[in-house]
Amino acid sequence: MSDHLPELSVTLEKISAALASNDIPQAVSLAREALDRGNEHPLLFNLRALWFENQKQNREALADLRRAQKLAPDDPTVLNALGLACARADRMAEARGWFADAIEREPRFAPAHFNHGWASEELGDLDVARASFLAHTRLAPDHADPWSRLAALSARLGEWDAARTHAVHALSLDPDHVTARLALASCEAAAKNFAAARGVLDGILASARASAVERALALGQKGDVLHAERDYDAAFESYAAGNRQIREINLDRFTGPDVQTIPQYLGWLLRYFEKSSPWTPAQAGFAPARGHVFILGFPRSGTTLLEEALAAHPGVVTTGEKDGLADSVLAFMGSPAHLDRFKNASPNTLEEYRAAYWRRLEEQGINAKDRILIDKQPYNTMKLPLIARLFPDARIVFAVRDPRDVVLSCFRRRFRMNASNFEWLTIEGGARFYDSTMRLADVLRSKLPLSVKQIRHEDLIADLPARLREICDFAAIPWVDTLTAFAQRPRERAIATPSASQIVRGVNQEGVGQWRNYEHHLRGILPLLDPWAARFGYPL
Repeated sequence: MSDHLPELSVTLEKISAALASNDIPQAVSLAREALDRGNEHPLLFNLRALWFENQKQNREALADLRRAQKLAPDDPTVLNALGLACARADRMAEARGWFADAIEREPRFAPAHFNHGWASEELGDLDVARASFLAHTRLAPDHADPWSRLAALSARLGEWDAARTHAVHALSLDPDHVTARLALASCEAAAKNFAAARGVLDGILASARASAVERALALGQKGDVLHAERDYDAAFESYAAGNRQIREINLDRFTGPDVQTIPQYLGWLLRYFEKSSPWTPAQAGFAPARGHVFILGFPRSGTTLLEEALAAHPGVVTTGEKDGLADSVLAFMGSPAHLDRFKNASPNTLEEYRAAYWRRLEEQGINAKDRILIDKQPYNTMKLPLIARLFPDARIVFAVRDPRDVVLSCFRRRFRMNASNFEWLTIEGGARFYDSTMRLADVLRSKLPLSVKQIRHEDLIADLPARLREICDFAAIPWVDTLTAFAQRPRERAIATPSASQIVRGVNQEGVGQWRNYEHHLRGILPLLDPWAARFGYPL
């Protein structure tokens, strides 16, 4: 590289000048030409990685960033860029690790704090996200981005005074900031200032600055406002329009000939277990927890309410949907052949994956030693084979709710996008997803050695103390009176699911029977859902 030093010095000066004038394309072009001539420098690789990302060549971009990091292992800009590349590849935990490394190398590097914040929010660590955004505000108080994210985070948690304060401050720095305007619209809707909320949202929809994702979010929020105003037809159309935009954006990620969709995944799982003979019980292994309970069923079926109520127990620790089963899923849930190996796995193999489960939870800050662990994740219904073999002594609480309310609620909510949540973007896809999952759950309960208690959400909110006592008796959790006062207790952590703002309002009946307001929009899916409604005891 020494032969290129004079030339490299001149090129870096030109690149610096281009960056100073915000001429990113010129800086990238100079970097690519310099690398083609055999020059090497972290900045050159960093800029070419940006070009690769714009060409959707993420693997090449990541390779360039790793070469940059080898040349400058302590450069926070390179570490930050590596985090962004991993986030684009949907490797969010790895991304957050790179952002944390950048902060460790240079605590005053504001962009890494901001990126650490939204990565933590994506991972469900909302208190960590808040702390990261606040750190950014201290380092760059005139930047609107962290204030707007604080506003959005507070709105997500139903902290309306804080949300309004942060949103107004962000808009004083950048009057057109879309994230801040979305948060302000949420505040207006929460205060029942519906006309003001619609005005803010219509302004976003008319703005050239708003991205497709932001427009979709605005349409979803407008649906909520129209729902609150009882204009249900207009609300449904607004939800549908927002979902169509999100679906179009994510179509290539979750569909196509090389993609196994969730319906396909559920299909082969169902066929496999329909043909399978019943599995024999496994021997229980070592566990640091004094007891182990899985809460599952389906999203929007009351699982968060159950988790938060039980979290009020001093002897209980909950996962907050942190994933401990990732290693087992990768090893054993990929195909029928993988499941065959798991069914016949040796005690040593089972113990290895039990240990991986507890280790993963510990790495995510969940200390279950000598406590009762509540592992809540509705999608773990698909993972019941793993639970049955790895944790034969665990108790399963299976939450159900009127399926018509479940499907409508999932259609109306804005979830972090993944392969499962992608199915909710159409009302028909959501109904098929629900039906397939319930059919799989039925088969699994007949073929696996499981200890299951089913609880209806409507029964829970009708008589919370009685239902919680039943669950505690079933799961061997000693009763304490604090369990029924969970909504008023100080929280150890923010609730990461879309139920957060409802949970803080306490137990109420507001979500019961909402589907009737949209009945004529649901007529096409009722043949799929009515049998389940009848099965769970709901009137048709």
